[in-house]
Amino acid sequence: MSTSYQHIFGPVPSRRLGYSLGIDPVPFKTCSYDCIYCQLGVTTNKTCQRREFFPAENIISEIEKKLKEGGPVDYITLSGSGEPTLYSKIDTVINYIKDSSDKPVAVLTNGSLLWQPEVREQLKRADLVVPSLDAPDSSLFRYINRPQTELDFNTMIQGLIDFRKEFKNKIWLEIFLLGGVTALEAEAKKLAQLAKQIKPDKIQLNTVERPPAVEFAYPVPQEQMQDLARYFPANTEIITDFNKIHSASYFNNNKTEIMNLLSRRPCSIEDIQGALNMHQNEVIKYTEELKKAQKVIITEHNGKQYYYIKTKKK
Repeated sequence: MSTSYQHIFGPVPSRRLGYSLGIDPVPFKTCSYDCIYCQLGVTTNKTCQRREFFPAENIISEIEKKLKEGGPVDYITLSGSGEPTLYSKIDTVINYIKDSSDKPVAVLTNGSLLWQPEVREQLKRADLVVPSLDAPDSSLFRYINRPQTELDFNTMIQGLIDFRKEFKNKIWLEIFLLGGVTALEAEAKKLAQLAKQIKPDKIQLNTVERPPAVEFAYPVPQEQMQDLARYFPANTEIITDFNKIHSASYFNNNKTEIMNLLSRRPCSIEDIQGALNMHQNEVIKYTEELKKAQKVIITEHNGKQYYYIKTKKK
């Protein structure tokens, strides 16, 4: 019987990081933003108040236990279901991983708190930090990210610039494009100019892949993404669809378990999570891949999405 973890999930297949062992250090949907495109839904605790939400020793104990189980891990990634830099002991967790394993550490962050010198200092031992930039100006920042009221667009941008000056390891800047909003020539050019100021090692263009928090967060077709990429510096790439790592047996076993469950009854993300003892982020990744492979479809009932297997016509 597999060990139950509160703060650890995966490894999950990541389009960027390969086998990614996730660490979730904050309560579900505790974030400084309430992005319209978020795959996890609406933010329920919008805050900029950093706290030790869970004892660091509990998180470290789970990491230690999980690594002893073995298995493939390319990155240990602080991400999860909220903004990881809200966790005030994030440096304690990073330092433990760096001192006790040979696995590289990645931090996926919305970048909203990098204007704080303490946050920048706490991330200094990470091997890779992936901050996001979704808006080219203050108006769209409020529209897309719906940040906590005390957050200022220009301060956030300066935080990204200052972090680049201080951080010695890799920074990959994720720029999220939305159909009809930022997937326009004028907005793309402005985002490209900001990216040049931030000077990341790599720029990654992304768009909506999974059901977003609101219906009007539209994805950008691949052809249009490629067209917009020409406005960005040469170190820009488009985050492509799921790669061959998803065919690995480790991940196929999890997908099979989900399919077996759905063959008995339609299930929501929460249903699958509870029945199979998976973290919500894992379930989202696997169900989206199954949907893309046209093995499952989604229906809505009483405002809630359910996944089920479409039966073949005889």
